[in-house]
Amino acid sequence: MAQNNGTKASDGPGKQHAGVRQVWRESPAAVKSLLIGTMINRLGGFVQVFMVLYLTHRGFSDTQAGAALGVYGAGAVLGTLVGGWMSDRLGPRLTIVSTLLGSAVLLPCVLYLDNYWAILVVITFSGAASLAYQPASTSMISLLTPPERHIMIFAMGRLAINLGTTAAPLLGAALVKVSWDFLFWGEALAVVVFSAVTATTLPRRGPEPDTATAGGKDGDEDGAEPKDAPRASYLAVLADRRYLMFLLAMFVSSVIYIQHISALPLAVKHLGMDIEVYAAMIALNGLLVIACELLVAKVVQRWQIRTAVIIGVLLTGVGMAMYALPWGLAALVIATLVWSLGEIIGYPSLFFAYPAQAGPPGLRGRYLGASNALYGLGSAVGPFIGVMVWNRYHQGLWVLCGVVGLVAAGAAWAGVRPPAATAGDKSGGEPVADAEIRTGT
Repeated sequence: MAQNNGTKASDGPGKQHAGVRQVWRESPAAVKSLLIGTMINRLGGFVQVFMVLYLTHRGFSDTQAGAALGVYGAGAVLGTLVGGWMSDRLGPRLTIVSTLLGSAVLLPCVLYLDNYWAILVVITFSGAASLAYQPASTSMISLLTPPERHIMIFAMGRLAINLGTTAAPLLGAALVKVSWDFLFWGEALAVVVFSAVTATTLPRRGPEPDTATAGGKDGDEDGAEPKDAPRASYLAVLADRRYLMFLLAMFVSSVIYIQHISALPLAVKHLGMDIEVYAAMIALNGLLVIACELLVAKVVQRWQIRTAVIIGVLLTGVGMAMYALPWGLAALVIATLVWSLGEIIGYPSLFFAYPAQAGPPGLRGRYLGASNALYGLGSAVGPFIGVMVWNRYHQGLWVLCGVVGLVAAGAAWAGVRPPAATAGDKSGGEPVADAEIRTGT
């Protein structure tokens, strides 16, 4: 059950070190549709951005609106876990189409509900459905793309996400000026378009080598695991001690990374600077990622994934720590440049390529679901932790981010398997037999 971890020699140097245009040109139509569909979906991602404003507009309190945003995030974490399970059991295509349609149905329901608790329930399930497709989408892309091109193709995926996420608030604000209803129906329409694109372009059967390996026979329709394959669950993921270390690195990095949203504006205000300075730092990060990530990926794809992940999380921690330097605006700019470079170098591997390659056949969706869930959890608790530490220690928060970044780098070094290891290796020792992937769901 040995799984390529994306670092072996390719069939040729041109294939291994392909540029952006070549990778895009030679990618299957299904991969292109997932990337384009992801951008459309993010472009229409209005509801989460404007949820607090919408609920307060309807007369709910600030606390109620904040709680609703929190349960949406909790639903999204749960959704990635469920989506990973569905991807392994039902196949990526059916998972993507069904969860997206479920999200499209749930979103407009909020417009017609008056009871706060009913709204919370719908928002929770909507959050779960809206992100449940991600493990399946990443799994499908990884299966249809040669491992040596994973970093480049997932850098393209991040570009699609960033472009859509950057434009969504502007488009959403324009819709709100017409009607709040357009916000929900507009996102539902974007989700339906994404679902229709994937339904018509994704293969009904997964790539033959993966489904065959998963159970010793051909896979079922839509790439689901074979009926006679050993039953698997998230307990098998928890038994992979090395992957747990990787998940620790994922969680810690997410907690550090989210501080640019939660603690950085407080730091800028503490320095006596205007909010425009904070906005400029966020814009600088977005510009660097959008403009440079694909160019950097041309170099990073030649590295071992382990190296890219470690450098990425390390630079993220170091960059955040540099906000503590007593250099005023210069410190803000330099720190933002450093952690943005860490994001550009490491995050295509950290969030996409390695989790997709680490999971053995029949468990890939769950491995991706676990990594997405830990990222979501870190993003959810990170602001609370950051603000709490900031209120007590101020600049000490940034020093702590640097220390914790070292912990994340160490966890990545221990958790990301080197080239000689296999995806079925639970602890860095001998590979795990197929029969050990058991414990039913």
